[in-house]
Amino acid sequence: MKTLSRKEEIIKVAATLFRKKGYNAISMRDLAAEMDMKAASLYNHISGKQEILAAIILEVALEFTEGMESVMTQNSSSLKKLEGLIELHIDITLNHSEALAAVNNDWMHLEGENLSAFVKMRDGYEDNFRNIIKQGIETNEIKPHHPEVILFSILSTLRTLYLWQEKRGKLDVNVLKKDMVSVLIGGIV
Repeated sequence: MKTLSRKEEIIKVAATLFRKKGYNAISMRDLAAEMDMKAASLYNHISGKQEILAAIILEVALEFTEGMESVMTQNSSSLKKLEGLIELHIDITLNHSEALAAVNNDWMHLEGENLSAFVKMRDGYEDNFRNIIKQGIETNEIKPHHPEVILFSILSTLRTLYLWQEKRGKLDVNVLKKDMVSVLIGGIV
């Protein structure tokens, strides 16, 4: 297992604190106390909360973007692409559950180029997801429901998976993937 740099450790601890209390409720002093160090020492590793938030959110957003690009290049049916996206969300949830709270709840606190970059990645991801759904409707793989309703139904479930998983306990990843794909796709075919 890779040893975390001090900066990576700060970001990891901050993600946990942001999840528990929210970005606005956490100060650099709170973070320093959690890490058992002086607040001034944090600034030797990181410029401030904005840098931390951007690191947390943009890492996960980039992983979603790269996963979507991989799915979009596949020569497969719309249903197979949707299955791949559901599995992508599950993998990212299991690997970045702390960070997903910031992605879902604190992204609007990003500033400048970081906010623009995140919104561009999120909008592109949703546009591609929507296009896959529309293609599936056009090829009769998916029932002719409104694409926005399908998109909302699937994404709202997947975006809150980290909350559900925390409350219900951890399921085997293979069971989770198989059953979520079955339930989410089964309702639209």
